[in-house]
Amino acid sequence: MNYHFDFSFLEGNIGQLLSGLRVTLELAIASNAIGLTFGFLLCLLAMSRLVLLRWPAQLFIEFFRCTPALLQIVWFFYCIPMLFDVFIDPLTMGVLALGLNLTAFNAEAYRAGVQAVPKEHLDACVALGLRPWQRTIYVVLPQALRNAMPVLMTNGIGSLQQSALVAIVAVADLMYVGKSLATEAYRPLETYSVIALIYFALTLPISKLVHVVERRQDAAVQR
Repeated sequence: MNYHFDFSFLEGNIGQLLSGLRVTLELAIASNAIGLTFGFLLCLLAMSRLVLLRWPAQLFIEFFRCTPALLQIVWFFYCIPMLFDVFIDPLTMGVLALGLNLTAFNAEAYRAGVQAVPKEHLDACVALGLRPWQRTIYVVLPQALRNAMPVLMTNGIGSLQQSALVAIVAVADLMYVGKSLATEAYRPLETYSVIALIYFALTLPISKLVHVVERRQDAAVQR
């Protein structure tokens, strides 16, 4: 291998990389906020006894889980303006696409968490005379969130990684900036290696935290 690495071209472009990193973090944080909030609401709809609520929610989940995230991003970016004559800035469109995708996956994680809530706890809620919304907020949600936390965190990591897909619709995230630098400097190997290391540095601590949470949950179950 005669290739010689040269990272000197990055010295004057650190600001661009940081700008792209900021956009990537904005996409990840906003999409996770959407996914965590609406994922639980979608879970409740999907588990509803009313068919008119359950079927559309289940269809939403299956659509976003069974189609590629890249296709969803492209569809939102190009088709929504054409169909509804609504023009939204690319960053917001990327947040919407990633957030709805994450909502579908988180809904399934919440569903597993809700089903793991002991029936005795729900019976106790009825005995105490708690209203359905009180039972959901004060009893079901905390336990479902705790049970689903490792999966929700893993989905969050996936959302951070999938945020790189918005580069295809010219959102100036870390991947898009890296692609531009690689093209301008003719140094794709160095550029994409740096980009990969940045994503690795972002996701590794969260991944380790997921393992910690899983071990604590396993220890709590064994007590």
